Order: sequence, then structure tokens, then C-alpha cells
Amino acid sequence: MLSSADFATLWLTFEVASLATLIMLMLGTPLAWWLARTRSRFKGICNALVALPLVLPPTVLGFYLLVMLGPKGPVGQMTSELGWGTLPFTFPGLVVASVFYSLPFVVQPLQTSFAAIGRQPLEAAATLRAGPLDTFFNVVLPLAKPGFMTAAILGFAHTVGEFGVVLMVGGNIPDRTRVVSVQIYNHVEALEYEQAHWLAGGLLLFSFTVLLVLYSALKTHPVAHQLK
Repeated sequence: MLSSADFATLWLTFEVASLATLIMLMLGTPLAWWLARTRSRFKGICNALVALPLVLPPTVLGFYLLVMLGPKGPVGQMTSELGWGTLPFTFPGLVVASVFYSLPFVVQPLQTSFAAIGRQPLEAAATLRAGPLDTFFNVVLPLAKPGFMTAAILGFAHTVGEFGVVLMVGGNIPDRTRVVSVQIYNHVEALEYEQAHWLAGGLLLFSFTVLLVLYSALKTHPVAHQLK
């Protein structure tokens, strides 16, 4: 059965994933919109940078984040001068690492949805004298709703399951940075297979349920069919 420490890691993981998903949606929406609409020669470079965590080993990304956020890194020096201390081995550090690692799972579905809308709805809104913000909130967002659903669900689920990056940046501090994936590793290392089975099985069920709900929602959503 799950112990109080296991429940603590589950709650911490939920907090990290929820906050990281919110930040990724806020950062990823304008970035995905720009990538979907721009003709800049730097678009390819930006797409490659966004997708880099998909192919980069998590420990490599975690190592460079640790260096960048540490006391000698540029971000670490800035946060120290502001009186915030350094981010590694803290809850905010976990969130920052999660945002970097899971951002492609938010940006790419949004970019695809924005690109699928095409120019016709935007031109129709312009003929009605709708401003850029009116067009985005009243035309683009409703049409891109399936993309936002996909981005939010995949971003959250991917953050829940990450291991290497959070271990490198957050460490393994009980009640502070120990998330569920790290707790499973601890159980296996201690040969506590029964506890590991409970947590791992729970994550397996969670992942399957998330994907089932996502595919079912996209299949039945009328806007999703229009964007195909």
C-alpha cells in the first residue's frame, strides 16, 4: 500500500505539473502563434530549439539547467542578486526544469492547430474590422480549442512522468523536491517492489486514461474535424 511519503510525492508532483502546465500555456501560446504565422528565416532554428528536449537525453538537459541556474550560472547570479537565492534543489527549480523539458509537448500541438486554421477566418474577421486581439480571442482560440486540449493534457502528463531532469535539478529531498518518478526509483533501489508496483501501476493507469480521454475528446469535438 501507499505510505504517507508516497502520497506526499504524488501531491508534490501534481503541484509541479499543474503550475508548469499553466506557465507552458502562457509561454507556448504566443510562441506557437509566431511559429505558425511567421516567414522569418529564423523559424527553422526556433523550431529546432523548441523540439530539442524531444531528442536530447534528459540528464544532458538537466545538467545544463543545473549549471545555468546554479550560483555561477547567469540565471543563478541574477536570482541571487535579486535576493531569491538559487533555484536548484527547490520547488521553483523543479517547475523551471519541467517547463523547459515539457515545452515541446505544448508548443507543437498549438502550432499545428494555429497553422490549420488558415487565412480565411482571419481575413473574414479583418473585413468586419476586428482588431488583432479580438480576432485572436474570438476567432483563433475557439478554432484552436482541440490544440489547447492536447497541449494541456500532454504537457501535464509528460511533466508527471519525467525523471532525469527533475532528479538533476531538484535532487531527492523529501517533501521539497521528491516527485513520484524519483520515489519509484527509491523503492526499486531499496528492493521495495510492492510499493514501487503501486506507484508505477498508478502512473501507468494515469497515462493510459489521459491518452484515452484525449483521443476520445478529439474524435468527438466538432472543431477537431474541421481542422483535419
